[in-house]
Amino acid sequence: MLLNIYNRFPVTFVKGKGNKLYDNEGKEYLDFASGIGVTAIGHAHPEWTSAVTEQANELAHVSNLYHTEPAVKLAAKLVEISGLAGVFFANSGAESNEGMIKMARKYSQDKYGAGRHTIVTLEQSFHGRTITTLAATGQDKMHQYFDPFTDGFVHVPANDVDAIKSLNENICAILLEPIQGEGGVLPLDKEYVQAVAKLCAENDWLLLFDEVQTGIGRTGSWFGFQNFEVKPDAISFAKGIGGGLPLGGFIVSEKCKDVLGLGDHGTTFGGNPIACAGALATLSVVEKLLPEVNQKGQLIVDELAKIEGLSNVRYAGLMIGATVDETLGSVRDVVQALLDDGLVVLSAGTDVLRLLPPLTVSVEEIEVGLARIKEVCKGRLT
Repeated sequence: MLLNIYNRFPVTFVKGKGNKLYDNEGKEYLDFASGIGVTAIGHAHPEWTSAVTEQANELAHVSNLYHTEPAVKLAAKLVEISGLAGVFFANSGAESNEGMIKMARKYSQDKYGAGRHTIVTLEQSFHGRTITTLAATGQDKMHQYFDPFTDGFVHVPANDVDAIKSLNENICAILLEPIQGEGGVLPLDKEYVQAVAKLCAENDWLLLFDEVQTGIGRTGSWFGFQNFEVKPDAISFAKGIGGGLPLGGFIVSEKCKDVLGLGDHGTTFGGNPIACAGALATLSVVEKLLPEVNQKGQLIVDELAKIEGLSNVRYAGLMIGATVDETLGSVRDVVQALLDDGLVVLSAGTDVLRLLPPLTVSVEEIEVGLARIKEVCKGRLT
């Protein structure tokens, strides 16, 4: 039996097609969660299923002791769309961030010697569930039960560059989420990110972006950092790239391309041929959808702002959050009510309704989803 770790909703999904899900009783749901941003091109997309099936019939796994064509092709595509220089493949967001953190610390030690290892992250950030990525996460509730955590992390308020300037630490890198997803869908200010980038350049600190949730078209650009007109030293990615299969990694700039050498890092399943084949198909579909992402997000946000009981609506592309007022009850109650009404959504933080619809969502599906949100909110207010 499964361990009682997740506070699961009482639904068992058995099938997905397009932007719809179906439970074991045959009920249809509109998916505005995409598996927490994973099924970015919907369920069972024909390009994705064809690519995965063809690769499964050819080669499933050989390990990273050898090259495979899907991994090489995917790395080349990621370098192209990011403007960076080299890729390491992993399996999950946490593992991707772990590898990027290791790279940052080795860069500093190689150049400056031991001791210059502190990584600055933001309050309300979320970087993963391993001991090290929990330490990097700027949420006190995550720092329980599992002591001792990895040291060398400092958390500062978002959008406050003076808080970084005031630190008396041996800093090697600053790690940012373009939008703090789990923290409450909290976008960073462009001016702040540019000021942080300037600080990093002046001090030879690495500028790192956690793009696990914001990457692969979610914010209307290939990666969230591209909305800020800065160039990072490394970014992590996962979730949406695999189309439903576990895949992640990090991409580094030319400056950091040779930091990790033979034996410095590794993984068994990273760059799996089937996952990479699915990712190539995912990127092909997303490339066609990118011009529409911001328009779809704006349509949702404009309507959410009109709904009584929701406030402080914020977004980038199809990553959307709205504060649930106390008049509607708890955010979990609202999510459950929407699920009962056939709409799958998410929460974030303690009071935020979070929407991550597939990038393939149509205007008609957006209208249906918004109508259900309006109906549920109205019903909870009466």
